[in-house]
Amino acid sequence: MKQSENIYLIGLMGAGKTTIGRQLARALQLPFYDSDKAIEESTGVDIPTIFEFEGEEGFRNRERKMIEQLTELRGIVLATGGGAVLREENRQRLQSNGFVVYLYCSVDKIVERTKRDAHRPLLQTDNPRGRVEQLFAEREALYKDCADFEVNTGDLQSKSVVKAILKAYESIND
Repeated sequence: MKQSENIYLIGLMGAGKTTIGRQLARALQLPFYDSDKAIEESTGVDIPTIFEFEGEEGFRNRERKMIEQLTELRGIVLATGGGAVLREENRQRLQSNGFVVYLYCSVDKIVERTKRDAHRPLLQTDNPRGRVEQLFAEREALYKDCADFEVNTGDLQSKSVVKAILKAYESIND
């Protein structure tokens, strides 16, 4: 593992990247960024609107540019979008500029956590569970390959997840 000033959180939607990221940033007294929120702020529209007008490809292009900008910062905690790992250049930027943590949990937990969230364009389908299963199957190997550390957010309280990440992060920075 390498020394790093940045922590990047990856994983499927609903795995807890934003929640854990905010708590990690607070514990480390670092600024917190969410790449999806940063895209919304820079465009002035929400992610579902970008998907509606530009499709997933248009969104992924915006996401790549935002990850490029955010990974140039030093001393941050960043929650990426669930699909950020789909592009090789994003994975390389994350791996070369920070400590990458894969947050994961069961499909059941993700479905439960996201069922009332209309701001998830990839889940606007007749079968959200099937879609989550498909996304997990497509992305799990990419998450694992990109990560320096993995933690299950489904069984642990967020404080315990943060402690586990801090312990792993501090061990590489000693």
